[in-house]
Amino acid sequence: MKGENVYIHGTAEVSDKANIGKNTKVWNLAQVRENASIGENCIISKNVYIDSDVTIGNNVKIQNNVNVYHGVTIEDDVFCGPSMTFTNDFYPRAFNKEWKVTKTLVKKGASIGANATIVCGNTIGEYSMIGSGSVVTKDVEPYSLVVGNPARKIGYVCKCGNRLDNNMYCSECKKTIEVK
Repeated sequence: MKGENVYIHGTAEVSDKANIGKNTKVWNLAQVRENASIGENCIISKNVYIDSDVTIGNNVKIQNNVNVYHGVTIEDDVFCGPSMTFTNDFYPRAFNKEWKVTKTLVKKGASIGANATIVCGNTIGEYSMIGSGSVVTKDVEPYSLVVGNPARKIGYVCKCGNRLDNNMYCSECKKTIEVK
């Protein structure tokens, strides 16, 4: 089912069994599988793969060459940077016919940098930020800034995306963030 004012590029492959919310754009060479659900006002960029049964919220921007595999749920206002990827199986084998999907949740407002890998079974907290090239192997707390392989917390970020000082104050938007 397609909402109103949906744009699907002529080279994109979108299943008739996918749900696409209004004002969403699916760009060239993207593939959206059956029973995937994409919210309103999303941008699905060039060469993005969205697997079956994936749920994507509203106002999500997924950059070029991103893979969103079965078992991933992305909430509203999430940014997925170029060429980042999710996994969904802890023990992948080409010959294993009984593989088990392990779910991943990306909470509202999180940003994932270019070429990051999100290992399955983790939750990416609200408004957190994953640095480019990071490999996330455990849950990420809300508003956390994590980098590296494996990703580790090096500080906190504001809802606006700027780094917070030691008092959890954002000099850019002049707010203090309370992390629970």
